[in-house]
Amino acid sequence: MHYSVRMVNGIAIIDIDGKLLLGDGDVEIKQEVDALVAKGKRNIILNLAHCPYFDGAGLGEIIRCYTTARKAGGDLFLLAPSQRLIDLLTVTNLAKVFSCFLTEDEALTSFSEEACRE
Repeated sequence: MHYSVRMVNGIAIIDIDGKLLLGDGDVEIKQEVDALVAKGKRNIILNLAHCPYFDGAGLGEIIRCYTTARKAGGDLFLLAPSQRLIDLLTVTNLAKVFSCFLTEDEALTSFSEEACRE
């Protein structure tokens, strides 16, 4: 698993490429989110368009990343989650917690709308 980080309109987008598995990217993503939050980048999008598979550890790290962003006063959105992830979020009742978007523009716009409501 590889990832890269880019900034768009002050929002950090983490592009994940590959499987998010125990011992293969799970901890690295959380460390990256921690580093972004420490720099004041509290609004984050996890781009999962090229993440074909994840295991329980991967899901756990996504949840921990979400918690970190929320505790810092920000949010974490999921971009292009696989149907498997959507199904798992639904079964575990986490679909009510995570905001999922099909396009990057939708996710970025949602952050802008939330900022206007504050």
